[in-house]
Amino acid sequence: MSNTAKLSARARIEALVDANSFVEIGAMVTKRSTDFNMDEKEVPADGVITGYGVIGEDLVFVYSQDASGMNGAIGEMHAKKIASLYQMAIKAGAPIIGLIDCAGIRIEESLDAIAGFGEIYMKKVQASGVIPQLTAILGSCGGGVAISSALSDITVMDAEGGALFVNSPNAVEGNFKEKCDTTKAAFQAQNGNVDIVCDSEIDVLNKLRDLVDILPANAGMPAEKPSTDDINRTIADLGFGRDAIEAVADSGSFIELKSEFGEEMSVGLATLDGTTVGFIANSEEGVLSVRACHKAEQFVYFCDSFCIPIITLTNVKNYDSKMYAEKRIGRKVADLTYAFASADVPKVNVIIGEAFGSAYLSMNSKHIGADLVLALDTAKVGTMDAKLAAEAVGVDENTYRELQEGASGAAKRGYVDNVIPMADTRKHLIYALQMFGMR
Repeated sequence: MSNTAKLSARARIEALVDANSFVEIGAMVTKRSTDFNMDEKEVPADGVITGYGVIGEDLVFVYSQDASGMNGAIGEMHAKKIASLYQMAIKAGAPIIGLIDCAGIRIEESLDAIAGFGEIYMKKVQASGVIPQLTAILGSCGGGVAISSALSDITVMDAEGGALFVNSPNAVEGNFKEKCDTTKAAFQAQNGNVDIVCDSEIDVLNKLRDLVDILPANAGMPAEKPSTDDINRTIADLGFGRDAIEAVADSGSFIELKSEFGEEMSVGLATLDGTTVGFIANSEEGVLSVRACHKAEQFVYFCDSFCIPIITLTNVKNYDSKMYAEKRIGRKVADLTYAFASADVPKVNVIIGEAFGSAYLSMNSKHIGADLVLALDTAKVGTMDAKLAAEAVGVDENTYRELQEGASGAAKRGYVDNVIPMADTRKHLIYALQMFGMR
């Protein structure tokens, strides 16, 4: 696929799915309302094209809103088509993708349109944790449609043509569009409302194909693909955050989610020996922030819903100590702790840097249910930095470090299962997945 001008609703579907694979459903459905001379207005397919097709070897259901039909506004039958497609997708156990280009509610249909919104919301809730729900914002996505987008698992937005908002910029107290365009991808991504931002709608459609390829079709089907990367490939330099994930992932391929939000933590999807894994990695600074904890918490629940193993690459020293963080940091770290502790999927933790204090406990430690904890031979595990701890206890720093801070000390106590060299990180993670029967 190559970059072109703005695509039509049908052309978007054709660019998304494999050639000649799309089968339309409900092409002849149209509005029933006759109020406000609606019977004189022709709206082909009631402003939304619905059906199913194939991406690679995977069945997908797709709906694409048609801005040329009453600006893609949602009316009664428009909503019923989407809700019906959801029901089919749930029964088939296949992902559903929404291509959004919508003026919001169809005012002419009033309460019937509102009821239609509710029907869509209900179907999205019923599909949650059952089938992957992907939303692409390619045009306007405002008001109630923005709520629908937030009910999806992953939202991808076109930075050029997409507009996401609950209230328009000029309706936000103290703001106006020229001051801060709150509909733009940059604003929405920085505030965690968009998972991935792309430069064009073609890039969005390509990213959706990548997501379908790496995600399981449904909650009961593990995601596994052939891999050409060497299981025993050694790691020359691990780094932290996104760099660490790319270093161990198959062919360095990693789909990061919410990269502009809570940057103290990187989360996203990658494969290890072909098995899809959810990665969470601390940055080099090793700080738990409110936004980073919220991002990781939601990602843990997503992985747990779809039986995706979770791997954490841990480097955590303390909590964000700014005034605004103090208002919520305790609550959000508790939420993250609960998410890790309650998740039933295989959970592996690799301590790649430092792991200090109660902040470490919340990062998928063995104490809250990690199935396997590994530590690099250079890692540090303890209550706090050895120098500060030694001063508090009143002993020599080297004595404290030898007794309490090294990874070997944690391993002797059973808090770490194995101490490994950095070079072998990738193969030990693959061995762990094999142990849990993931490959």
